[in-house]
Amino acid sequence: MELHQLRCFVATAEQLHFGRAAQQLQMLPSALGRQIRLLEEDLGTRLFARTTRAVSLTEDGATLLRDARAILARVEAVESNLRNRSRSGTARRLRIGAIDSAAAGLLPTLLRDLRAKHPDIGVQLLEDKTVRLLPKILTGALDLAFVRPPDRADKRLEFRDLLQETAIVAFPQRHALAARKWVTLADIADEAMLVPDRRSRPHSHDLTIKLFEQAGLTPRIVQVADEKQTIINLVATKLGVAIVPRWTTRMAVTGVRFVPLRPRQSGPVGRLPLAAAWLCGSRDPARDAMLAVLEARLRSYAREA
Repeated sequence: MELHQLRCFVATAEQLHFGRAAQQLQMLPSALGRQIRLLEEDLGTRLFARTTRAVSLTEDGATLLRDARAILARVEAVESNLRNRSRSGTARRLRIGAIDSAAAGLLPTLLRDLRAKHPDIGVQLLEDKTVRLLPKILTGALDLAFVRPPDRADKRLEFRDLLQETAIVAFPQRHALAARKWVTLADIADEAMLVPDRRSRPHSHDLTIKLFEQAGLTPRIVQVADEKQTIINLVATKLGVAIVPRWTTRMAVTGVRFVPLRPRQSGPVGRLPLAAAWLCGSRDPARDAMLAVLEARLRSYAREA
């Protein structure tokens, strides 16, 4: 029985779906199935009851799930403690993951403040999507990540809600509405809309949909794209307009104007949540030092979001 097999088992047991578990672990479903079969052969028992329509845990599988979670939590704690000890006496290195919004918006200021208070802490930054960052925390590849909070949080991760990012509208530079001080949803109801792919950016995609629903309108979506940079470039080509986080104004793209959006009512519907995530129960002085700086300056950071 190997740790990798246990991680595969726990992910599958929690998802009860081989495809979703494989996606979470960033591996092929066939490779995941092979690891589960090897584990079952090693233990001499079936862990899952499989049909063409559903996957469920057997009694032995439910017993193993409880024990496997405890084993993996202990292993992760040992790894974290050893990494921290190896950092003592030398410059500490903090491995941080961030979605594009945090990498461009929050982190430049936060890293400046961290260096001013803790010049001995070095930072290695990885920019990626939430669905790819969270598994890296579980495998120990990241110490901390700034992400969109998932609808169903993994119990092995701890989350701290940070701030809500303001939504604005990106227009082609010569668009009739681009010179406005602000616009409403009614103003852009008939515009061709560009939105992110929901599979990779559910919060950003749902932001546009929910804002229009709140106003009793239906967006006219003409294009779906994966990256915000791509969406902004498409706006520049006059393919349509897009609702994006305010940090997007920092992108150096000619031919685009950003206009504040005035939603029908104030509240979280017109904003994008940002959270910090780390391994539950782990101890990391460098990570905790960054979280302390973040906590002390959070109100200031939130005003700029």
